[in-house]
Amino acid sequence: MTKLNGKVAVVTGGNSGIGYASAKDLIENGARVIITGRKAEAVDQAAAQLGATGIVADQSKLSDIDTLVDQVKAQFGKVDVLFINAGVASFAPYEVLTEEQFDYNMNINFKGAFFTLQKFLPILNEGASVINLSSINAYTGMPNTAVYAASKAALNSLTRTAAFELAPKKIRVNAVCPGPVNTPIFGKIGMDETTINEFGGAMQDRVPLKRFGESEDVAKLITFLASDDSSFITGSEYVIDGGVNLNPILN
Repeated sequence: MTKLNGKVAVVTGGNSGIGYASAKDLIENGARVIITGRKAEAVDQAAAQLGATGIVADQSKLSDIDTLVDQVKAQFGKVDVLFINAGVASFAPYEVLTEEQFDYNMNINFKGAFFTLQKFLPILNEGASVINLSSINAYTGMPNTAVYAASKAALNSLTRTAAFELAPKKIRVNAVCPGPVNTPIFGKIGMDETTINEFGGAMQDRVPLKRFGESEDVAKLITFLASDDSSFITGSEYVIDGGVNLNPILN
């Protein structure tokens, strides 16, 4: 398959989970892919497995984003696909959320995403596709997700505004909002295996399709939005959640 043949794609947070699966699918469809991540060892290992270019960059640090853009420009010139996937989650009841947790979520999920797009603009080709990884938490009002959900709702708002402002350059901007997906994120936020399994079982019962999504499910949607197959789509938010958004128990 060569629907992305010759295209240059950047995937932030591409060393694991949805980012890794998306990078893999983009490469299988002909793209040259650059992945980023915060840990050199993880980025190098993933890049070697994928056949991608790996660059260490922390999306919460604007200086890292500047360096990333400079490196991509030097090695590849222009970019056709920008998948802003890097993100974090810190869950806690609203009344005990700390300023540190607030800043941690917002600095990466929203501020980092905002400036990643802004700083990549000079090297985005006309007709480029930008994809923001959001979440159904932007809509559902799920307990313990106040700041995480707000960061994703802000990202959706940015998606719509950027889509309008960048339309004269024929740059498309869309958001993908996954529901429960099997990724390493819960382990990264400190959940032990027993807690993850209990949470997963309870959550799966509330998914109409009765399973968690897989990273590869989301990756196929990313490739669609990256390709010319979606050339008339911009400013849209794609929910991919197995029907969770239909379930009144969660809304």
